[in-house]
Parts: sequence; structure tokens; C-alpha cells
Amino acid sequence: MKSESIKEFLNCKKIAVIGVSSKGKGMGIVVYNHLKDCGTNVFAINKNGGNFKGIKLYSSIKDISENIDGIITIVPPAETEKVVKEALELGVNNIWMQQGSESNIAIKFCEENGISLIYGECILMFSEPVKSIHGFHRWINKIIGKYPKQFNIN
Repeated sequence: MKSESIKEFLNCKKIAVIGVSSKGKGMGIVVYNHLKDCGTNVFAINKNGGNFKGIKLYSSIKDISENIDGIITIVPPAETEKVVKEALELGVNNIWMQQGSESNIAIKFCEENGISLIYGECILMFSEPVKSIHGFHRWINKIIGKYPKQFNIN
């Protein structure tokens, strides 16, 4: 059930965000900063590595020395397909594919390998506190019945 997968993902303590720009722009850095501000131990992944304003950018989830609980993909679908395979190798069982990063191949791979998966949803509509436009989108989705009914907000 989707709401159970969402709750499970939001309980992850160590999350890698795949697709954090080295220029500090885009959805990757927004998600990274939100999770960090919420107290999550978060790791920024950019295939080129490097640093951005004191944030270490790992070139791969394989470069992280700690065990991670979850992965958020904010990259093109072809890259997500590689990430899900790396996740399986590393024993990471929770993946959130932001809209635009999912592919049928990656989704099928996760399903076939028992990886808990969320796709078609924005994490910023679920990770508290929900701010700005995401709060409005969540409200609209509740009204039209798109927001998972079983998902209880604390």
C-alpha cells in the first residue's frame, strides 16, 4: 500500500538525495535542504562529486561510508535505472522516485526485487513541515481524493 511505503520512507534516518546540483539550483538542493532542516542525516549525490557551500557531493551512493536507509532520485530516468541496481547491491530497501525521474524499467526492477518504492508523488508534500506551494498542492489533492486517505499527518 502506498501510504505504508510513504510512512516507512519518512522514518528513514539516513537518506541519499541523487541529483543535487553543484550550482545549488533545482529540486535536488531543495529536497536536500528540507530533509536536513528536518533533522534527517542526508547525503548529497552528484555524479561529478565535489562540494557546494560546504556540502560534500558524493559521486555515487557507493562512496558513502555509512549505511543509508533510503534514496530519493531526482535525475533522468536512465540514471534512476542505474541507481536502483546500486541500491539493491547495497541493501537499500526504500526508494522515492520524484516525478520525472521514474521509468517503467526502474519501477519493475524495484517491484521484482522487493524494494519499497514511492513514485508519482513529491516528497515535499509529505515530509513535515509541508511549506509554501506544497501545502497548497497537498490540500488540493486531499479535496480531489488523490492524497492517500490512510496517510495520517502527525
